[in-house]
Amino acid sequence: MATAFSNTLKNDYLIGTSLGLLSALVDNVPLVAASQGMYDLTTYPTDHPFWEFLALTTGTGGSAIIIGSAAGVAVMGIEQINFMWYLKKISLLALIGFAAGMVVFLVQLQL
Repeated sequence: MATAFSNTLKNDYLIGTSLGLLSALVDNVPLVAASQGMYDLTTYPTDHPFWEFLALTTGTGGSAIIIGSAAGVAVMGIEQINFMWYLKKISLLALIGFAAGMVVFLVQLQL
């Protein structure tokens, strides 16, 4: 998967964005763990901005749909939130927050 992302997207931040969106479908903890195996520390050393960006995107991308995070699944049961209601009322707001977080990160990276 790392090779496909690298060959297709050719940009660390597009890769991080894609992994963040993927975290809406796959739990972010195993996704980040898998990413640590896909992208080695010689290419991206500890504290490299790629890892920080990946933590941001996978942590917030899971909120795009309610089943993308353990907290979302829990709140579905506790508050009786319907998947379609969340998709219609909240998903767009979550995606706007996801995009805003990435923009702020990239702007701060330039400073």
